[in-house]
Amino acid sequence: MESTESTEPDITEDLIRELLREQRPDLADLPLKLGARGWDNQVWRLGDDLAVRLPWASQSADALLRKEHAWVPRLAPLLPLRIPVPQYLGEPGARFARPWLVTTWVPGEPADRAPAVHPADSALALAVFLTALHRPAPEEAPEGRDRGGPLADTAEHFTRALASATELGLLHDPAAVRAVWEDAAAAPEWTGPRLWLHGDLHPANVLTTLGTLSGVIDFGDLFAGDPAFDLAAAWILLPDGAVDRFHEAYAPSPDPATLRRARGWAVLRALACLHIADAGLRGLPGGKPSWGPPAQASLRRLTARQRA
Repeated sequence: MESTESTEPDITEDLIRELLREQRPDLADLPLKLGARGWDNQVWRLGDDLAVRLPWASQSADALLRKEHAWVPRLAPLLPLRIPVPQYLGEPGARFARPWLVTTWVPGEPADRAPAVHPADSALALAVFLTALHRPAPEEAPEGRDRGGPLADTAEHFTRALASATELGLLHDPAAVRAVWEDAAAAPEWTGPRLWLHGDLHPANVLTTLGTLSGVIDFGDLFAGDPAFDLAAAWILLPDGAVDRFHEAYAPSPDPATLRRARGWAVLRALACLHIADAGLRGLPGGKPSWGPPAQASLRRLTARQRA
């Protein structure tokens, strides 16, 4: 994980208004308030329908914003859930030496704070969204950012994450978790076309309304590859009793090898969420205690199936 220590000027309302007056004066007087501080960007709500995203905590954020601006508008008309659609790419200047982005605003609550609670509706919403997104990507579509390759290549990372979580007392059954990952890593690799993937479907990047999924945000890790990487999200995002419904609704129906790989990616995502949650409980930078419950629920479901 990249450092969350920023060396940029403080991002304030005055700074953003100055940037808007220079490049988008038609938007400069709209109401403005901080929405969230993410891993890579700060998000400020602009008026009722827009948001401004500015990189602040990682050097990779510039390229991710430019990627979103280039690709997301092409995909947005195909997707059934609301997403932040780029409207304007702000260029670096003397006041702020990095690109920034104006997008549409997506209402809803992050699923780590307001989890989905309706299994049927949530499973269908996620399945329909990923069915629409997972279509063959053009040859020039971006590669994953340290993600989405053969699951076996993550062996060292998995071993470290499992050992650390075990030492911290975050796992009830480390052996069962390892068994899920090992089975997934042994599954045949994806041989189909490279499909468009969101690439970062963790609980804070999915929004809910009235207990069901209603929006997906942060397409900075958009890439093309094996659909198993995104299908792993079903174990993290959906409530009990929803995963099988999700698989039934997703099209085309995933083959057994893809489901095995998805389970392995879900284990890795859950371990990452456990560490982020633990960091939050200990007051460390970047920690989010709300990521713990969905991670624990995911591992409980995954390991229960493995024992069965």
